[in-house]
Amino acid sequence: MARINLPPLTRGLLAAVVVFTLLNFTLRPQATLAEKVQKPLTSVGNGVPYLAVVPGVSVIYPWVFLLATLVEQNVLGLVVTGLTIFYGGRYLERAWGSTEFTKFVLFVSLIPNVLSFLLYVLGYALSKNADTLTTTISGGIAIQAGFLVSFKQLVPEHTVAIAKGLIRMRVKHFPAIFLVTNTISGIALGTETAMFLAWFGFFTAWVYLRFYRLSPSLSSATTGDGSVIKGDASDTFAFAHFFPEPIQTPMGKLTDQIYSTLITLNLCTPFSAEDIDAGNEQASARAEGGLPSIMNPNSRGGKGGATRAEAERRRALALKALDQRLHAAAGRPQPPATAAPAAPAPSNMLGETTYEPERPEEPERPIA
Repeated sequence: MARINLPPLTRGLLAAVVVFTLLNFTLRPQATLAEKVQKPLTSVGNGVPYLAVVPGVSVIYPWVFLLATLVEQNVLGLVVTGLTIFYGGRYLERAWGSTEFTKFVLFVSLIPNVLSFLLYVLGYALSKNADTLTTTISGGIAIQAGFLVSFKQLVPEHTVAIAKGLIRMRVKHFPAIFLVTNTISGIALGTETAMFLAWFGFFTAWVYLRFYRLSPSLSSATTGDGSVIKGDASDTFAFAHFFPEPIQTPMGKLTDQIYSTLITLNLCTPFSAEDIDAGNEQASARAEGGLPSIMNPNSRGGKGGATRAEAERRRALALKALDQRLHAAAGRPQPPATAAPAAPAPSNMLGETTYEPERPEEPERPIA
């Protein structure tokens, strides 16, 4: 049986989700029973107030704004979050490195919980409904949304095939489907907390990756000068590209207006033409790197390893073609052709992925 190799932070997150969820299951009945009699405000029904965010008492337990992301309230949530961290976490940690992955997880865990807390407090201030103060806010919905945004940035045009190809879908469509599903569920089934966490997690991940995350530039990989790029100004990661193609143009115009307003108010730094070109170049290089490392734990990961391997393969092919032309010009027999090195085949743990770039007519370029 093959040994499962997980990066350190991914392994720690996975263990923490299991431990704190089981702890919540263990403490929940006695905590709610005692507090329903003595402290009605803290009788949260589904959560323990010092493990999950409860708007009425969370200011007493400030650590829950971060810890609540690791606490699931049911078995289904535990399974989904566990699989998300297992597959998505190990891919992103290898692609970015443990330090950058840690920053990303902190952002998409803390900020959505804080925003959800403020939203429920505001709801109580407007409606005076005490139920809003006893709502449990917890779970990995925000992390799930953040991971999908990350895959949209890294490999948007890859197609994931599930159930032997019966279901085929491009990675770039995953965030929109996730948001729509949680929105419909929130309205129809009353799971509005998951809906809020999904949207806040989506916006937090996109803003961080679009404007703030530092990543090594392509030039630094070849020259070793250590230059970095702030954010991702590529066209394919613009906000409008998260929507279906028919509404990308009007959505792009709307977001451009918002972006221009934020620049006027000095709340945002505008992207230069060089930033956009560098972002598009980075996006093209990421596309060549591919998705197999999420399926194949033995593939090279982290900081563009797959991209460098592909570049080396192409360089070897070019040198071989040049050598054959030189031999033909000199009238000497050509050396026997050898097969080009092939990339390792991914395992089928989650199905298979393929890279099938679309070539539509180039739309009007959105800025934000």
